[in-house]
Formats: sequence, structure tokens, C-alpha cells
Amino acid sequence: MANYFLDKKIGIIGGGQLGQMMLLEAKKMGFYAVVLDPAEDCPCHSICDEHIAADFDDEDAFRLLAEKTDVITYEFEHINAKALERLESKGCKVYPSAASLEIIQDKLTQKKAMLNADLPVPEFMPIESIDDMASAGKKYGYPYMLKARTGGYDGKGNAVVKTADTLEEAYKELGGGKIKLMAEKMVDFKMETSILACRSLNGDIAVYPVGDNEHIDSILHKTSVPANIPGKAAKTAMKAASKVMEIFDGIGMFCVEMFVTNNNDILVNEVAPRPHNSGHYTIEGCITSQFENHIRAVAGLPLGDTSLISPTVMINLLGEEGFSGNALVEGLDKAMALKGVTVHIYGKKQTKPKRKMGHITVTANSVAKANAIAEEAFGYIKIKS
Repeated sequence: MANYFLDKKIGIIGGGQLGQMMLLEAKKMGFYAVVLDPAEDCPCHSICDEHIAADFDDEDAFRLLAEKTDVITYEFEHINAKALERLESKGCKVYPSAASLEIIQDKLTQKKAMLNADLPVPEFMPIESIDDMASAGKKYGYPYMLKARTGGYDGKGNAVVKTADTLEEAYKELGGGKIKLMAEKMVDFKMETSILACRSLNGDIAVYPVGDNEHIDSILHKTSVPANIPGKAAKTAMKAASKVMEIFDGIGMFCVEMFVTNNNDILVNEVAPRPHNSGHYTIEGCITSQFENHIRAVAGLPLGDTSLISPTVMINLLGEEGFSGNALVEGLDKAMALKGVTVHIYGKKQTKPKRKMGHITVTANSVAKANAIAEEAFGYIKIKS
């Protein structure tokens, strides 16, 4: 039997809601946790053992985090991968690895890695000029998707090129040549889905049930599990997720976002090397949450059971349109009076339109029942200022 040291120290880069939910699981297991985040009042601040208030490109702060901890992980991918590589070269443990992070940070290199491993992905090409955009239009037809290769999230960094007449407009919208771009053929899909997978230090892979995702304005609105997806497509998606873990030598949680086409084929859209918004349902819906399994993996512990306990629906709570300032939550009492409802409020002090402020999870004996209750609860809660 291996010894288990309770004084192991875990460093988390990022103090937002994902870091907060990782941290809560780490504390359940007795780990000491140090968070690096520039915001003094970030969601992790009140529950971490130490908070290094520094920017995400501050290499001195990264070194300090490494000195204080035994292993480093992160809650989002837009951080200094080169700095993490330098820490690894000095013996620091970073999971997922800096090498896999660097490939995934760039959507073009990410897609190339998956294509080279024979995973199905939408057609894509690099864009360096408006002439390239015109070539993409001839190749893929209109509309097609123009994407920033780095830094995008929740629809930010994406532009739809509607016609040949809008090439310059879309090009300017995404920096006019100041940032690296790529084009993708528009996918005619019948549903968007995501698969959460976790890989341990010894190579074991645990895959979660397929989630059915609904987006509004390119921001995830709802995840329903189990997904209404044909069995063959679900198996293909789960195999693809396992393969992604092997391609990127992933340790910890990864989320693989996919399209299900009208022919029930699977196309891999993007990969996130961390716990993911679409996996929040696992906290109440699965035996082991994505956050617990992430901490288990980076700490060198066996992975937990990913089985679904009951049908589950998760809905994001965003800041209301027209409100910016000190956050005020309305309707919490009415929502929490409903059967099967759990409300998570992230503790962000300031709200603004479409900022992720919390989420609702509902478990029930069917997805339809969970969805009806979740929608009722969602109708009650408003986050204003």
C-alpha cells in the first residue's frame, strides 16, 4: 500500500469559479492549496490557504507558486506556457503538462494534432490575409467561421464571414492582422455535445456520460445528461475523448467539445485541458465530480467512479443585461424551494451583462422533469446590481 501524505500542497493558477470548485475538493481531501490570481477578491480568496495576487504572465509569481507547492494545475488555458515549461525543466510538476497546454492554446496546432491522429474535425486552414479569407470562401463557401487562434472563449474571438462582401469587416473585427487567425468550414450540426475525460498519472482514463449542450450568443446556457444522442454516436464520441487524452498526454480533466451532424457523425470542435463549464452537472449528477477527479489525478490518486446518479440538467446564471456593479441575487429563495434544485453562486463581487455568476443544477428521474424544474428555477433567479 502506498503512503499518502496529507501535507501535499497544490498550486492552482486562476482563482475563478473553476479554481474555487477544484479548491473545495482539494480541501475535502486535506490538501494545502495556494492560488495565483490578480484579483484580491476572486472566488478562491476566502477559502484558499494562501493567495498570490499577481498577473498570469508574472514569471516571478509562477516561481513563487512552485516554491510553495508540490504540484501546479490551472483553471484556464490562457496563461504563460513557456514559464510553466521552465518550471518543469527545474523539476516542478505541472498537470496538464506545459507541452500539451502550448499545443492546445493555439486552435490551429490543436486541430492539426487531432487531424494527424485521425480524429474527425471540421475543415480548417490558417489565415494570414484577406486574400486567404477569400480563398477560404471559395473552398468552404459562405458563411464560414473565422477564429482567433489564441485567447478566445464564450464566443469572443470568433466572427462569422457571411458573404464575400463582408471579408474586410470580419477581418477588422478580429484584429485586422494583429493576431493569428484561422478559418473553419461551417458545420451543419443537429446538436452540440461535450465529453469530459480524466487521465491519472498511471494512464487510467475515466470518461463521463455524454452531455447535450445548448448555447445562447455562443455562451453555454444549458447542459442535459444523458444526452439525446444515438448510441453509436455516443460510443464514437466517448472513444474520441479517450483518444484526445492520449494525443495530448493529458493528466487531469479535459473537455472535448463536439458536433453531432445530421448523419449522426462526430466532429471534434475544441479541447479544453481543465474542468469545464459543461461538466458542472457532475457535482450533483455523478458519483465523482469532474473537480474531485481532477484533484485526484494531479495528486497521483486513483480516479473515482464517473457514473451518472440520475438524469441531470445544469443552467448557467449570467449577469442580467443592463446591470453592472455590486452583485445582487434575486429569487434564490423561490428557486431553492423546488425539489431537486441546487444553486451555486460563485461569490463574484461585481456583476456585468453575460458574466458567469453561478449555475443551477437539478436532478430528477428523467431529463424532461429535470429540465422543467431547472427552467422554473432559472426564471426566478436574476443577478442584478
